[in-house]
Amino acid sequence: MTHPDIIVVGAGNAAFCAALAAREAGVSVLMLERAPEAENGGNSRFTAGAFRFAYDGVDDIRALCPDLPEAQVAITDFGDYPEERFYDDMFRLTRYRTDPDLCERLVTESRETMQWLHGKGIRFMPIYRRQAFEIDGRFRFWGGLTLEAWGGGPGLVDSHTGIARAAGIDIRYGARVLDPIHDGHTVSGVRFKHDGRIETVPAKAVVLAAGGFQANPEWRTRYLGPGWELAKVRGSRFNTGDGIRMALEIGAAAYGNWSGGHAVGWDYNAPEFGDLAVGDGFQKHSYPWGVMVNATGRRFVDEGADFRNYTYARYGRTILEQPDGFAWQVFDAQVAHLLRDEYRIRQVTKAKADTLEELAGRLDGVDRDGFLAEMAAYNGAVDTATPFDPTVKDGRATSGLAVNKTNWANRIAEPPFEAYRVGCGLTFTFGGLRIDPASARVLDSDLAPIPGLYAAGELVGGLFWFNYPGGTGLTNGAVFGRLAGRSAAAVV
Repeated sequence: MTHPDIIVVGAGNAAFCAALAAREAGVSVLMLERAPEAENGGNSRFTAGAFRFAYDGVDDIRALCPDLPEAQVAITDFGDYPEERFYDDMFRLTRYRTDPDLCERLVTESRETMQWLHGKGIRFMPIYRRQAFEIDGRFRFWGGLTLEAWGGGPGLVDSHTGIARAAGIDIRYGARVLDPIHDGHTVSGVRFKHDGRIETVPAKAVVLAAGGFQANPEWRTRYLGPGWELAKVRGSRFNTGDGIRMALEIGAAAYGNWSGGHAVGWDYNAPEFGDLAVGDGFQKHSYPWGVMVNATGRRFVDEGADFRNYTYARYGRTILEQPDGFAWQVFDAQVAHLLRDEYRIRQVTKAKADTLEELAGRLDGVDRDGFLAEMAAYNGAVDTATPFDPTVKDGRATSGLAVNKTNWANRIAEPPFEAYRVGCGLTFTFGGLRIDPASARVLDSDLAPIPGLYAAGELVGGLFWFNYPGGTGLTNGAVFGRLAGRSAAAVV
């Protein structure tokens, strides 16, 4: 094997952005991916492919979607998402704990990075089916999330892979990196296992982009807390924290919300890890239009606290904390047309009935009398005078309940009734390594850079705490992956 200038550990969105940026600078790149090629792409392949970025209006959308028909543009209100709102969302949702320097780079480089990806050949399209509602013949986007990669996560990974190969980047699958070559000061390559053999490859720099530790039940229970071994993993079974571990073992600084993670409502009977044939279809994100009840039959969360983009990543934890770790999402015919496509997949845990009494008997694990009492109380508390509008926080609320719903409250009254059983699906963990926001160099426990070592993506800590604005993960990987690749290439 010829010695590459740069080694990138991983082959998801962040890793590809690092590899492409380094290759753009004229250096040779080797990517080492633990998963076999049939499961390539890390967590990125399991996403819907949405990117959150700052934009000023329709011209920015047109620039990234040049194939968008003018007739479609004419009936669409894309709105805007200025940097100020992006900052507000990041600080509000993380309870003002997001690292300000990391956050600044994320926000201020988000649009430029999208343009860079587009220039590399990544195609984008508006998220009409999930992020826009049609009102009086006009589509209105909401929640600051507008574009996704063509083909979702699988399409993004396939595009990245083709672009990387065309650029001359060497990708090795089934190659598990064991540890970096480290002389106590500088990282100068890696040792990895491939085809049953241990190999050592020197390099001028190494970029770690191997994901979080969500697929490691021992680490989940150690850091997130008791009960987290019961959570399902939404994505790759290979994200067990290898990149974090090997960096910590040579003195890297841990950083961020180690007891936190991106966790959502996920079909209760989904498999232990993500299923590429289903993708993100096990998620159930239309809860703002209905109610969620636990085993006692009681509501336990404000389903309408905010747009789902700003609540879904923390409600998985809340569901896991309920008795027996599950909930049922309940809807009636008034909102059935608003349910996302994921509610129509074949692999779904569902109950349906023509009366609430009949439905109560079909909600496995739920106290029947408690559920009926809760529905009666909820229905009697809804403010029906305020118009329902799913495109804005409409203020249509309940009053007088122990847990009020503050927006999009409709009575659960029009049959047929549908309910979907959900548990907790963990997407990625928030704790990880500390990097220099100016270069993506990994810092040691004295906060000095470790020469030759860079990091990007899920295994970087400090950006997300407690919660997460939807679509920021891929943007995070792209911004800091690109930065890590450029910085690593600069030392060659």
